[in-house]
Amino acid sequence: MSDADRELPFISHLLELRTRLLRIVGGILLVFVAMSPFANPIYSALAGPLTRHMPANSSMIAIDVLSPFLTPLKFTLILAVFVTMPWVLYQVWAFVAPGLYQREKRMAIPVLLSSTILFYCGMAFAYFLIMPIFFGFITTTAPEGVAVMTDINRYLDFVMTIFFAFGVAFEVPVATVILALLGILSPEAMAAKRPYIIVGAFVIGMLLTPPDVISQTLLAIPIWMLFEVGIFISRLLLRRRATQSAAASTPEP
Repeated sequence: MSDADRELPFISHLLELRTRLLRIVGGILLVFVAMSPFANPIYSALAGPLTRHMPANSSMIAIDVLSPFLTPLKFTLILAVFVTMPWVLYQVWAFVAPGLYQREKRMAIPVLLSSTILFYCGMAFAYFLIMPIFFGFITTTAPEGVAVMTDINRYLDFVMTIFFAFGVAFEVPVATVILALLGILSPEAMAAKRPYIIVGAFVIGMLLTPPDVISQTLLAIPIWMLFEVGIFISRLLLRRRATQSAAASTPEP
């Protein structure tokens, strides 16, 4: 095969990659443009867990000159990425799928779907449960004479950290199931390491969340619970696989 013949598949892969990237960017921009007129209400919804617990005479503030304009748009762009994540994953899948074996395809599709759903569930868990508890506690512990107000840009950075931390934490069952199905660690071996997992969950909570005990604990406990869920699902799937293997190896009368 000549050098020119070898270059043709490489160039076609680059063109395919460019097409997929343009579709990803186009999808994100389309959703962003559609949501940008509602940037301020969208940011107000994001700030709800905090503003609902703030004292009557206090409000959020904007330190930088352009923050009132740029911060809502910044969050709208981030939200557009989250909203289009299924489209992004589909484009990634369409690019890599032709090079995968059938068994890899059968395993990859449930992993991608479950990972996406669990990431959304982690964000929803943080928004609807963790953030109201956290901000409800924080706003009541301010010393007397201290007005509870925060910069809108710093609040966005804080909330994005929380969203990312809980989104990643909710991927624990997927990682546990993959380890079990690939035979790297059995459910029993993972269960035996439970004390280390609990300690590791608090370490992860310390690294991924802001430096306070409350948010660290509120992240560590779900990681532990999701680890237990992953072990339970792994046992069910391995039991099902063993049953199917036994049925396939039994000769028909």
